[in-house]
Amino acid sequence: MKPYIIEELEDGLLVFTINRPQKRNAVSYEVMDGLEDALSKAGRSSIKAFAITGAGDHAFCSGGDLASFHLLKTEKEAFEMLSRMAGILKKLLFLPKPTVAILNGTAVGGGCELAAACDYRIAKAGAKAGFIQGTLAITTGWGGGTMLTEKLIPANAMKMLMEAALYSHEELTEMDFIDFVYEGEAIVSGRRFMQKMLLLESGVLRAYKEILIKKWKVNKIEERIDEEVRSCAILWEGESHHKQVELFMEK
Repeated sequence: MKPYIIEELEDGLLVFTINRPQKRNAVSYEVMDGLEDALSKAGRSSIKAFAITGAGDHAFCSGGDLASFHLLKTEKEAFEMLSRMAGILKKLLFLPKPTVAILNGTAVGGGCELAAACDYRIAKAGAKAGFIQGTLAITTGWGGGTMLTEKLIPANAMKMLMEAALYSHEELTEMDFIDFVYEGEAIVSGRRFMQKMLLLESGVLRAYKEILIKKWKVNKIEERIDEEVRSCAILWEGESHHKQVELFMEK
């Protein structure tokens, strides 16, 4: 089974689905390849908006696939993986088109970073999400912490990062992490959420998104993301992180 699906819909919405439900849609190196391919396709003039979701009903994305990444032990090894995924999320963040994360289920750790890189986040009723990296003795390492502080008020962003907890869709909506709660099928709901935007010309959508991108560049978001990646890589090498990963893997 291919670990991802890329679909271009007739209304101009490009949909990327992480197709690893048996692994709670964890990000692997193959999923990274797929995201890079999808973001390249998203640059086409026929594409008006870009959506990301997960296969199945239980998980949007559970972050990095520990089966692959727990083999990374040193700061250098971790930095190579972290910086690659952070580069992908930068491309997603700076994509000059509206983007939406459709949380069809739980999003944890790097899954929340992936969602934070999108302009909008909608969630299925009952879905939970949380930046749980702190429980593994590391920080966000794909740039999600920096992106979150740009999109939420500081108190809410710090609460989500520092508590390293899972929140209900009601709590996520109250903190402005979730923009809309849906019931039913994920992609149908995503199209419904983006419906009015998809009626506009792509040039209009691009021009408005560029306003936001210019603001982020003035705020040096790229440099801040790079610093975040480096900080996580340092913590990754620590004994505390490896111990917590081993305990998690034993579960």
